[in-house]
Amino acid sequence: MPTGRTCQGVSANCAVGGTRSIVGAVSKLASMRDAVARLVPDGASVCLGTGLEAVIPFAGGHELIRQGKRDLTLIGPISDMLFDQLIGAGCCRKVVAAWVGNVIAGLGHNYRRAAERGVPHPIEVEDHSNFTLALGLLAGSLGAPYIPTRSLLGTGILESNRSLKLGTDPWAGDPLVLVPAIVPDVSIVHVQRADAEGNCHLWGTLGVSREAALAARAVIVVAEEIRPREQILADPNLVLVPSLKVGAVVHEPWGALPSPCQGFYSSLARQVGAGRSRLEGISGSARDRDPGASQGEGAPPLRSPRLRGPLMAHTALLHDLNVFRARALPAQPLGGGIGRGAEPPSEQ
Repeated sequence: MPTGRTCQGVSANCAVGGTRSIVGAVSKLASMRDAVARLVPDGASVCLGTGLEAVIPFAGGHELIRQGKRDLTLIGPISDMLFDQLIGAGCCRKVVAAWVGNVIAGLGHNYRRAAERGVPHPIEVEDHSNFTLALGLLAGSLGAPYIPTRSLLGTGILESNRSLKLGTDPWAGDPLVLVPAIVPDVSIVHVQRADAEGNCHLWGTLGVSREAALAARAVIVVAEEIRPREQILADPNLVLVPSLKVGAVVHEPWGALPSPCQGFYSSLARQVGAGRSRLEGISGSARDRDPGASQGEGAPPLRSPRLRGPLMAHTALLHDLNVFRARALPAQPLGGGIGRGAEPPSEQ
């Protein structure tokens, strides 16, 4: 007897396609290339970096760049350098965020060029505080049209973001700010482990990952490890989002580098800096580090050969973006932005 059958569109869980086993589980395992191609069309709104400075889905964002996605709306509280890379690559039309830049290195130079000078093309910016962006995603996750708050009263954000409306407390008559629901087309979340159906565990700093996943129309789960369904469901308090929300599960170890993933690896931001150091040489700088510095539970030392592949892949992307910027703006130095000094890895 066959153990599974294809089930495109058979049920809510199968709406995105997959393989249904005889016990009803649906495999949504896909490559990053296929997941992004299928679930992120040009013009989509994509929520990224919802774990704040941790578990930023760099691998997913880099695949958006590789596929040349255009006119995306990027949604996220703190993006680290990922939004900056996507803007520099010409993927972005609009940014809905509280802050865009490089957490350790400072300014987002591509973001600033696009916002101030329209390079490589103009972008629309919708300002939020971290709190109101979280409220917008929370409203989207609850199916509510808006959530009221006293936050932002008296600030200039109300002038720059016209989607925020002033209202009145119907009981006390006090002024309120009405934060409209934010409903991304796709949220890309990086987690420690998941099963093939889309049930996933995320621990450590969650940020607004759960709200973003529940608010989105579809979710791409990027996991360090794929575990059996029974093991994931045995600890339901850690499950981030119902599997029926998940459109694809991508097994992508090291997919959050250079941001940290608790229990697997720590941040490489000090080594990456502003892109000035060659990532292939990270083993040398790691030996100069304090040997007692925390790497995260279960993480190998930064000089481990296991990092060579992911680091070289990251270096290659930085090089590609550097070439893109050089061709688009030969007279504009990258300054402290992405890719400066990076060289492509040698082909094996």
